[in-house]
Amino acid sequence: MFISINSLNPQMRLIKKAADVLRNGGIIIYPTDTVYGLGCDLSNKKGIEKIYELKKRDRKHPLSFVCSDLKHISEYAKVTDYAYKTMKRLLPGAYTFILEASKLVPKIILPKKTTTGIRVPDNQICLSLVKELGRPIISTSVKTEKGEALGDPSIIKEYFGRMIDLIIDGGIIVPQPSSVISLVGDNIEIIRIGKGDISAFL
Repeated sequence: MFISINSLNPQMRLIKKAADVLRNGGIIIYPTDTVYGLGCDLSNKKGIEKIYELKKRDRKHPLSFVCSDLKHISEYAKVTDYAYKTMKRLLPGAYTFILEASKLVPKIILPKKTTTGIRVPDNQICLSLVKELGRPIISTSVKTEKGEALGDPSIIKEYFGRMIDLIIDGGIIVPQPSSVISLVGDNIEIIRIGKGDISAFL
């Protein structure tokens, strides 16, 4: 299935349709503020396993996920006052924050780790979808076998159309990874410099 959703004012009937695909165990491709993401419901273990297979990714490599807001993050991670204030300034935005995972995060995406990566992208389609689903969505970038990130939905359809249950066309994105910042133990560590401005941490 391939559907176009307005990136500024998402049509709720289409958002509900996409959320139903996720609830039924489906895997989707959806837009964020940095890249097109490949994802499923965080509680869908079979879906997560399939994503590892599609990405040809080592199971030791953790997967991050998308939450709808700070309150949502606090259910899936341990958020200190410092971390809360830091994220409140920057989210929604092009950042992945590394935090101590709560018991709600499935072990399958935490290979031998107690920390997890969480995003709240500045993208209305993505946020509307997570809110409608009521649970986080796995978030890993859509790439070719050569490792090139794809930002054109029509090309994504050519590559993944038969392997994915739903592709959401939210317009062309110039792919750029998120900035990854660890806030574990209230110690700031910049893991990756990406689209999100990190000047406040330097």
